[in-house]
Amino acid sequence: MDINDVIGLSLRIGVIVSVILIATGSLLTFVEHGSNGYSVSELLSRTSVVNSSTASFNFIVNSVSQFTGLGLIYLGLVVLIATPVIRVMLSVLYFALDKNLLYTIVTAIVLFNLLIAIFVIPIFVVHN
Repeated sequence: MDINDVIGLSLRIGVIVSVILIATGSLLTFVEHGSNGYSVSELLSRTSVVNSSTASFNFIVNSVSQFTGLGLIYLGLVVLIATPVIRVMLSVLYFALDKNLLYTIVTAIVLFNLLIAIFVIPIFVVHN
């Protein structure tokens, strides 16, 4: 199997799993909260549990383990964000196995930048 096939397959699987998780979570949220769902003020509040910027790793793990709709939605978003990161990781691995030093270094820099943007920069962003 060609590396492009593997990368394409990983992207397709990531998107499909993400869509399934988000759709299931949305349906489950509707079942949990009925037709009222979340109020407009909850949806617009910066401190609401619905605001993904307030969701911590522990909150997502606890919500998924309790099989809540919001937890599945957040897990679907995590999978969606992780999909291109996995694609870049596969590319680094491919270039390293191919002994292509230049592309390995360039792709590793891209991976490093992605990980910094995902894990480090949000620590410094202040939520007022």
